[in-house]
Amino acid sequence: MTNLARLLASAGVIHLVLALPAAPMPVAEALLRIAPELPLVLLALSCGGRVGRVAIVAALWVLAIQKIADLAMMAAFGRVFNVMVDLPLVTAGLRLVAGSVGIGGLALGLAVTAIAAGAGAWLLWWAGGVWSRWRGRTGGRMGLAALAALSLAAAGLEQGWAGNGPYVLARIELVRKTARDLRQTRLLAAQDGFAQATGLLVDIDRDVLVIFVESYGRASFDVPFHAGMHGNTLRAAERALAGAGLAMRSGFLTAPTQGGQSWLSHATFANGLWIADGARHGAVLASGRQGLFHHARRAGFRTAAVMPAITLPWPEGEKMGFDRILAAADLGYRGLPFNWVTMPDQFTLAAADRLLRPSNAPPYLFAQVALVSSHAPWVPVPRLLPWDRVGDGSVFDPMALSGDPPEVVWRDRDRVRRAYREAIGYSLETVMDYARLHAADPPLMIVLGDHGAAPWVAMGGGADVPIHLIGPAPLVERAAGWGLAPGLIPPPGQQAIPMDRMRDLILRGFGGHGPRP
Repeated sequence: MTNLARLLASAGVIHLVLALPAAPMPVAEALLRIAPELPLVLLALSCGGRVGRVAIVAALWVLAIQKIADLAMMAAFGRVFNVMVDLPLVTAGLRLVAGSVGIGGLALGLAVTAIAAGAGAWLLWWAGGVWSRWRGRTGGRMGLAALAALSLAAAGLEQGWAGNGPYVLARIELVRKTARDLRQTRLLAAQDGFAQATGLLVDIDRDVLVIFVESYGRASFDVPFHAGMHGNTLRAAERALAGAGLAMRSGFLTAPTQGGQSWLSHATFANGLWIADGARHGAVLASGRQGLFHHARRAGFRTAAVMPAITLPWPEGEKMGFDRILAAADLGYRGLPFNWVTMPDQFTLAAADRLLRPSNAPPYLFAQVALVSSHAPWVPVPRLLPWDRVGDGSVFDPMALSGDPPEVVWRDRDRVRRAYREAIGYSLETVMDYARLHAADPPLMIVLGDHGAAPWVAMGGGADVPIHLIGPAPLVERAAGWGLAPGLIPPPGQQAIPMDRMRDLILRGFGGHGPRP
């Protein structure tokens, strides 16, 4: 390879890093546009010697990793990667992949990733070396310097330019803002107007179930692809529940996350604070703040969490106000898992009845139930059975073995979207049939989504999730003041309530002498 060819090839490698987009966009559009910072980076390499080469190559490597992480986070959660709070997601993602495609698939993916990372690092080191050894004529370096100045000046004049300089500054500012937000979260967690309130929740004369439907977002109402099936399910349930004498009100909440991290929504709902990442979650737990379930316990309720997705120790649960935590192993499921999903939602609800609700009598239950059938990978999808057939769950085994495995379904984006739609449909049908089953002596049910699916699956709806109150009219109708509409289908365009307002709305809405808004 001639010197000129090496210079051009190495410049191309560096260009790929600089031109790599940090948000989804057409690859050709991104990579065929020369990065305006390229001449400046090449000039710095040619003048910096070995120390400069090490520093610049390391910076380029970090830049590439950050951009790739941003692309992955945008696809999964609809936001950029925040190094201060998102590193724990790596292990969570590895567990999800292992549960979906097996340890062998995970090992293969990690090996390919390691090879690609090593090859990328070597290419950058080689490219940096080519330009650090370049000793062109003085005129050549002066020309490169002039080109760098002109390129950056032209980019700066371009309206809406979002090059690597602004990108890096934005990520630095994100870290600074996160640090400020964490300090503010600690202060807010310690300032709770309900800490000394009395008589909270005294108007509730029955069990309360806060049921989170996994990945249930506003797309079920706003995106035609999903809304047809889910709307039909909800309309049929509305007629059945109304015929059974139950009242319903519905609306939307804005969740702190999208595409995953359900626990952030659980914590935001219960604590009355905006908890959008793991660092804020940890700060609130450490503060001793009294969440919804702490207050329910003080009001005389038995409190519990039914968590079929929990398969590892969960010490954080002890700080959330639960008297009892039922993880996957505690629910008595003897059937096969549905890939990552440990058990069908119908079994989870039946187990909650068996273990926590032998009767709807004092002391009443105030429980969080986190359903998982509509969690990725969304295959296979169970079917609703007569409730007296659920038993120990082994009746679901033929369903768990049916259909194509995730590694086949996930090769086709449209099949993934159909699987998601069907999984949400199953979860909604199951929850609404559970409400019908108990209509003669109903609990107060607060049914809501934890977050929407990943943007490429949901195809709309943003961070909003539905919420439904189902139960006796004297209790449900109190939610009219919250802005919830009658029935199970909110009117089009209904404004969402921030999820962190729900704790105070519930505490204030069902009795007590807490602070007024």
